Amino acid sequence: MALSDAETIRRTYWRENRRWMLILGSIWFVVSLGCGVLWVEPLNQIRLGGFKLGFWFAQQGAIYAFIILIFSYASVMARLEKRLGLEEPEA
Repeated sequence: MALSDAETIRRTYWRENRRWMLILGSIWFVVSLGCGVLWVEPLNQIRLGGFKLGFWFAQQGAIYAFIILIFSYASVMARLEKRLGLEEPEA
């Protein structure tokens, strides 16, 4: 049984969406848990603006990384929607 065009687009969209969520979620996990908790001692040997790098990641760096990942996800999804013809009509 052949899939309709709409079904093919839907499957492609969700496959790509899950893929990017996994990639970006993994980056967030590594930055927040790895740099803020697991590797804090080695990172504390480096100073950033007078603060130990491990402390900086635990307090601010993970938040900055999360914000960057949000904008990255929005950008990737906008390109995917445009490629698949699913973008929002302009008002």
